[in-house]
Amino acid sequence: MIEVLTLASVTGGLLAYWAVEARRHQQALARIPIRVHVNGTRGKSSVTRLIAAGLRAGGRRTCAKTTGTRARMIFPDGREVPVFRPARANVLEQIRVVRAAVEAGAEALVVECMALQPALQWRCEAQLVRSTHGVITNARPDHLDVMGPGPDDVARALAGTTPYGGTLYTSEQARRAVLAAAAQDRRSTLVALGDADAQAVTAAELAGFSYVAHAENVALALRVCADLGVPRATALAGMHAAAPDPGALREQASQRAGKPVLFVNAFAANDPESTLAIWQLARRRHPQADRALVVMNTRADRVDRSRQLGEAAPAWGADQILVTGDDAGTFLRAARQAGLPAEAALDLGGLSAAQALAALDGALGAHSLVVGVGNIGGLGFELVQALAAPEAQP
Repeated sequence: MIEVLTLASVTGGLLAYWAVEARRHQQALARIPIRVHVNGTRGKSSVTRLIAAGLRAGGRRTCAKTTGTRARMIFPDGREVPVFRPARANVLEQIRVVRAAVEAGAEALVVECMALQPALQWRCEAQLVRSTHGVITNARPDHLDVMGPGPDDVARALAGTTPYGGTLYTSEQARRAVLAAAAQDRRSTLVALGDADAQAVTAAELAGFSYVAHAENVALALRVCADLGVPRATALAGMHAAAPDPGALREQASQRAGKPVLFVNAFAANDPESTLAIWQLARRRHPQADRALVVMNTRADRVDRSRQLGEAAPAWGADQILVTGDDAGTFLRAARQAGLPAEAALDLGGLSAAQALAALDGALGAHSLVVGVGNIGGLGFELVQALAAPEAQP
């Protein structure tokens, strides 16, 4: 009987504690009048940073938090600090982010959604962020094991962060109807951007970035900033000056084995549509390359991604694909079943970064284009550090 009473007392105490914490969190949210929740398959971190930079340039005291390649909290002066995680990533860290923003006196908070499970995506919005403005960059087939099985299911999962009674912005076109239904259900206004909006971002404006910025992401961020009262030129200047995400698409000219190499860091593009688009963009930008290579880094905890990209590999038309990481077998089997010739892929699975780089050196031409795709985790960081060095050597 004593044990039952003790358990009941502890349970009641915990429930009371969480009720108080929930109330404190809602009070903290109310002190930040502009809350932007950024979600999507690709580009979340970049768009989060772009919106925050534009708002800061417009005089809004803004905090931001990205998950992306590396979790960062960005303060109103542009200063960045790593997000402390005592264990694995947990969506409840958004509570600490909100409190930090309140302490910094933020009038705007831009946060990247960090959840994959559909139920957690809803919780992030409904309980943790309660955004005034939602952004869904796009809805492409990735993480199908969690958000699938199909592309429409991915869109429905991402729609879990649609604001209640706010505004939802998106550049997604193929699955826009799914997002429109979610906006209607939650009585939010849908602002859908199309090709014309992306085309309005000029080549000169894109050239102002220190990385390869996607026009649709810039257009999306500019529209959010404009609706929040920041003129286009002001917002764009702030975006140009802001630090990019560590996983942003970058190009770096270097030397390996005495040969010129143009390295494109596209490891953050890890769904078939984004990977193909970036590969084609790189080929168009660098037609002078006599050898076009892909470094496909795999991860054992992303088996579904390895299979998807393997199935898509024949369409890349690469001179050779060097497959690294600890799930190379899944990628290679899928690629060969999809029709990729055996000689078009080199199995480097399980090798160290140094061994993989030595194999890459042997595959280089007189002037090579090397595009890294698949996963930034695992060997990805080491490969980026080696290949992005201005004077990379074997």
